[in-house]
Amino acid sequence: MRKLVDVSPVLTEVGRRFASAGFEVHLVGGSVRDALLAAGGGPSAQEAPGDLDLTTDARPEQVLELLRGWAGSTWNTGIAFGTVGAEVRGARLEITTFRADRYDRESRNPEVAWGNSLEDDLRRRDFTVNAMAVSLGPDRTVTDPFGGLGDLMRRRLRTPGPAVESFADDPLRMLRAVRFVAQLGLTPEDDVVAAMTALSGELGRITPERVQVELSKTLLQDAPRAALELFVDTGLADVVLPELPALRMEIDEHHQHKDVYTHSLTVLDQAIALEKADPEAGSPDLVLRLAALLHDIGKPATRRHEPRGRVSFHHHEVVGAKLVRKRLTALRYSKEIVEAVSRLTFLHLRFHGYGSGEWTDSAVRRYVTDAGDLLPRLHKLVRSDSTTRNKRRAAALSATYDSLERRIRELSEAEDLARVRPDLDGNAIMAILGLGPGPEVGKAWRFLKDLRLERGPLDPDEAEALLREWWAAQQG
Repeated sequence: MRKLVDVSPVLTEVGRRFASAGFEVHLVGGSVRDALLAAGGGPSAQEAPGDLDLTTDARPEQVLELLRGWAGSTWNTGIAFGTVGAEVRGARLEITTFRADRYDRESRNPEVAWGNSLEDDLRRRDFTVNAMAVSLGPDRTVTDPFGGLGDLMRRRLRTPGPAVESFADDPLRMLRAVRFVAQLGLTPEDDVVAAMTALSGELGRITPERVQVELSKTLLQDAPRAALELFVDTGLADVVLPELPALRMEIDEHHQHKDVYTHSLTVLDQAIALEKADPEAGSPDLVLRLAALLHDIGKPATRRHEPRGRVSFHHHEVVGAKLVRKRLTALRYSKEIVEAVSRLTFLHLRFHGYGSGEWTDSAVRRYVTDAGDLLPRLHKLVRSDSTTRNKRRAAALSATYDSLERRIRELSEAEDLARVRPDLDGNAIMAILGLGPGPEVGKAWRFLKDLRLERGPLDPDEAEALLREWWAAQQG
């Protein structure tokens, strides 16, 4: 632990400054946890240090005085909760006075109460692995009153006090538990799971923005599947993402031995693997992961029982795209993310019309144009959507999609598929037809765009002749 502190001269100076004034100051939270993980071969805390969280027995006004003239800048937006922020030579510090908060159980906002000791402060934290501290005094004492280090080594998730009390105080902690399963590979204790299940309805008290942040952080981890299973099994998903658990009872028409929920988790696993294997893709990719998880959420509403025990889900991609848009909007995702995930959901079945290569060049152009800049993600989603255990069928599907991608490359070399435009622009259309700006120009532009998709590039004379022919028909 000394290594963690020694590599940050700023922390050493903070310790001296506070000690000289007669105050304690300790490093707490994720920095301590991650340093211990790194010491045991886990991810290094220095790869993504973020803010450094400190706690002290000094009151906020005393902290501000100690930082005056030393910190590059300070801010007190969190001072009502005892927190003073500071930036010192590129390091961002969040320094909070010892607290022993009380909660009203109607909101997650605590009634701030100053604590009398470091142990009081650590007791109020969410999990034991986050309830450890390192003194920034000369001895670098580690304080671990609730066995967080042992839990971290055993990959165990516990709360400092009764889990029911902790989650009733702040229901967001239940989503943090889900995240830590994915982020840290921890297994929650039985009492933690029982409390999450009993109090799952309390998650409704949390704002959609906070829920979205935790859900996104979970999805962006290397292996989120176990965390999502906990999310569903405890009933938390029923409160904030009910479309996901609704998939458990649906039978996929292509893989009747698997429910759609399990299929969707497998698609997510496979999409993450493809994402990581693509050196040109940004990783982690939240849009792709949301699409992989939610691409089939239209199936419950479209399930139909067919003759001979078959089940169909006609147009589930259309219904699913609408449900994705509604749910992600409610969770306050950005418009860009909502539209991207919805479009991928809408397009994920298009490939199945390709057969063994029957698409015309026009159909291939439309596939590329409709996907737009989402095409690389659509490739990964479609490939991930094959979860059959039949190796021959899986190989055939992969080879068929290889064929489609090859045709896309060949057409792209001959044409600029990434930017399909009519062969005549708006100014040329107006000049040829003698029109001023207006809706007729837009209709003519769309006609030429469809013509371009159908036939490929045309020379200007041919495009003009076809435009005049179309316009004459419109006038008749």
